[in-house]
Amino acid sequence: LADLAKCGLGHRLYDGGELGVNREAPRHVSSANMNTEKDFSPLTPNIVRALNDKLYEKRKVAALEIEKLVREFVAQNNSTQIRHVIQILASEFALSQHPHSRKGGLIGLAACSIALGKDSGLYLKELIEPVLTCFNDSDSRLRYYACEALYNIVKVARGAVLPHFNLLFDGLSKLAADPDPNVKSGSELLDRLLKDIVTESNTFDLVAFVPLLRERIYSNNQYARQFIISWIHVLESVPDIHLLDYLPEILDGLFQILGDNSKEIRRTCEVVLGEFLKEIKKTPSSVKFAEMANILVIHCQVADETKLTNDLIQLTAMTWMREFIQLAGRVVLPYSSGILTAVLPCLSYDDRKKNTKEAASACNHSLMKLITLEDDEDIEEERSGSTGSPSAGEGRPKMEGDSNDMLNASQESVGLSNISFFTPASSDRPQVTLDLDGIVQVLDRHLHDSSTGMMTRIAVLKWLYHLYIKTPRKMFRHTDSLFPILLKTLSDESDEVILKDLEVLAEIASSPAGQTDQASSCDIIENKLVLKVQEGPKPGQQSSTGPKTMDSSPSTPSMNSYFYKFMINLLKRFSMERKLLENRGAFIIRQLCLLLHAENIFHSMADILLKEEDLKFASTMVQTLNTILLTSAELFQLRNQLKDLHTQESRALFCCLYRSWCHNPVATVSLCFLTQNYKHAYDLIQKFGNLEVTVDFLMEVDKLVQLIESPIFTYLRLQLLDVENNPYLIKALYGLLMLLPQSQAFQLLSHRLKCVPNPELMRTVDESKYMDSKKQAVCKRSSHIQVDYNELLQHFDRVQSKHLEVRHQRSARVIQK
Repeated sequence: LADLAKCGLGHRLYDGGELGVNREAPRHVSSANMNTEKDFSPLTPNIVRALNDKLYEKRKVAALEIEKLVREFVAQNNSTQIRHVIQILASEFALSQHPHSRKGGLIGLAACSIALGKDSGLYLKELIEPVLTCFNDSDSRLRYYACEALYNIVKVARGAVLPHFNLLFDGLSKLAADPDPNVKSGSELLDRLLKDIVTESNTFDLVAFVPLLRERIYSNNQYARQFIISWIHVLESVPDIHLLDYLPEILDGLFQILGDNSKEIRRTCEVVLGEFLKEIKKTPSSVKFAEMANILVIHCQVADETKLTNDLIQLTAMTWMREFIQLAGRVVLPYSSGILTAVLPCLSYDDRKKNTKEAASACNHSLMKLITLEDDEDIEEERSGSTGSPSAGEGRPKMEGDSNDMLNASQESVGLSNISFFTPASSDRPQVTLDLDGIVQVLDRHLHDSSTGMMTRIAVLKWLYHLYIKTPRKMFRHTDSLFPILLKTLSDESDEVILKDLEVLAEIASSPAGQTDQASSCDIIENKLVLKVQEGPKPGQQSSTGPKTMDSSPSTPSMNSYFYKFMINLLKRFSMERKLLENRGAFIIRQLCLLLHAENIFHSMADILLKEEDLKFASTMVQTLNTILLTSAELFQLRNQLKDLHTQESRALFCCLYRSWCHNPVATVSLCFLTQNYKHAYDLIQKFGNLEVTVDFLMEVDKLVQLIESPIFTYLRLQLLDVENNPYLIKALYGLLMLLPQSQAFQLLSHRLKCVPNPELMRTVDESKYMDSKKQAVCKRSSHIQVDYNELLQHFDRVQSKHLEVRHQRSARVIQK
C-alpha cells in the first residue's frame, strides 16, 4: 500500500484487490496470454502479460509501470505516444472479450489519468468512453472496477470533465439502479465527487444537460429516481445555475417522482418542488407560467383515486395552480378551460381531502376574478374587418392542433390518456384573450354529468352567471345550447343549486344583450300581452347606468326575447314533471318573482295557460299560481296593484289573469275577492250549481274559506262592517257557505257571517261621513264598470264547458276499458 501511494495510485477508492481470491493459487494459461505475441509498444511484453493476469497484484504492478511510462511521455511532451498508450489500453484491454483483460485495461487507464495530472483534460474523451462502456458489463466486479477507475479519472481532472458531464451522468444514472450493493456504493461516491465539482464550477452547461435530464427523469426505478431528484436538488441550490428557466422541461417528471412508493423519495421531491415554488414567488417576472399551466392541469386531476400518492400529487399541483393564477394573472386565461376541468370536481370533495378542496376553491375564485368586461370585446371581429361572417366551426371550442399534439413532450411517459385538458386557443397572440368557448364547453359538460357533486354544480352555475354579467354579448351565442340543461337543472335535488340556476335563467331573460331585433312571442299573441319592459340599451351598447358588477342582482323589470321562451319551457317542464310542480313549483315561481318582475311572470304564464291543451294541468297550474298570489310575501306589491283596479294596467292584468283562472272556478272566485269584484264573484258562485261538484272542488272551497280567515283578506273582513255598500260580498260568502257540507270550514264561515252587524246599527251619526262612504263605493263601482264582466262570464262558461267535455270523454274511456 505504501508503494501504491508513492506511485500516485493513492487516489484509488478501495485498498483491497479482488476479495476472496487465493493469490497463491496456480494461474491457468488463458488465451489472453497469447496477446503477448502482438506488438503493443510502447507497452512492454511484461506489462501486457501482467495486465492480462488473473491476480490483482500482477495487474497493479503493470499499472505502476504504465504510470511511469506515461510520466516520461509527459516530460517529453510526447502526446502521440500518450494517445497511443491510451488507445491500446482502451481497444485491446478495456474493450476486450476477456474479463481479466478488461480489468487490466481499466486499472491501466486510471494509471494514465494519474500520470497525466492536470493534462488529463486533453485526453478525457479517450479515457472516459471505454470506462463507461464497462458500466454495462454483465460482471458486477467489472462494473465495480469501472466505477473505481472513473472515480480516479474524475478526481484528477476535476472541472475538466464538465464538457463530458452528460456521458458521466448517463452512466451514473444506470449504476444508481445497479442490483449489486458494492457497485451501487461505489457509484454513490463517484456521484458525490461529481456533485462537488459541479457545485464549485461556473462553467456548467445546463442547456446541454436538460434534454438528458428530461429523458432520465421518467425512470420508474426507485434508485434511479433517487439519483435524479438528488441532482435536481443540487443544481437548484447553485446560484449560478438557473434551473428555474428550464422548469417546464422537468416539472411533469417531478410530479411523476412525487408519486413514488418510497417515502424518502417523496419527501425529497416535496422539498425540491417547495424550493422551486419559493423561487417562483421571488422572481415571478422570469417564470414561464404559460408553459407549465397544462402540466399542472394534468396533475390536478386524479386518474386513480385508490392510490394515496395521487392525493399528494393533486394537492401539490393544486397549490401550484393557486400560486400561478395569483402571480401570473391574465396570462393563464387561455388555459381557463383546462384549469376549470381540473378544479371544479375538487370542490365537491369531503373532509378527507379538505386541503385540496380549499386550494381548488381559491383557484376557482382567483380565476373568476380575472375575467373583466373587456373580455366581452370581440377582437376577432375587429381584426377580420369585412372578411365575412364566421364559419360554423367557430362556435365550437378551439383546440390547437389535433388530439395527438395536446400533451407536452413528456406525454408518452406520463400515460394519462384519460386526463382532460386544453391547449390555449390564442397562444400565438400577443394579447391574452379568454377562451370562452372552451370554458362554456367545460361548464356544460359538468352540468350534463349526473355524477357531478352539488358544490361543483353550484360553482358551475356561479361561473355561468358571472360570465353572463361580464361577457353578455359573447355568452348569448351559447344560450341556445345551454338553455335545455339549465331548465333540466331545475329538477335538481338541492335547493341551493336551483336558486343559482334560477339566477342564471333570470339573467338570461333580463339581460339587454339577449334582446333580438325579431319580435318576441309576447308581441304577436292575440290577447296583445305587453310585458313591462324598461327602456334599455340596444344589443352591443353599454347601459347608461354602467355595467353590472359581479355582485349586482339580476332583479330588473327589463325583459328580452328569451323571457317568454323561458316561461313557455318552464311550464312545459312543470307539465311533464308533475312532482317538480308539486314539490318545487311554488318555490321556483316565488324566487322568479324576486329575481324578475312579478307582474310579468304572472302575466306571461296566464297568457300561455290560456292556450294550454291539457286542461287538467292548466287547472292545477292555476291553483298553484293562485295560492302563490294570495299567500306569498314576494307578491305583496302585485296584490296591492290588483286590489282596487284604478289604473288601466291593473285592469288589463286582472282580465289576463281572469281568462286563465277560469280553468279553476274556485281560484277565479278568490281572484274576484282579491280585486274586490264582489258582485262578479256572486255571479260566478251562482253558476257553480251547474258544475260537477267533486271532492277536490269542495277541498278547494275549504281552502278558500281558510284564506278568507288569513291576514291576506283582512280588508275583506273589515268590509263586512259596511253592509249597505258591500251586499254582494255577503251574498258571495253565503253562497260559499251553501256549497259546503257540514264541515269545519262550514262552521268557520258560518260563525264569521253571524258576526255581520245590522246595517241600521252601523250608520254613523255624522250623515256627511255616511254619504262620503257611499260616494267612495260608487267610485269603486264606476272603475269596475270599465271591465266587461258579461264577456268575462261568457268566457268562464266556455272554459268550464271544455272542462266538462274533457271529463265526459275521460269517463267514457274508463267505461270502455
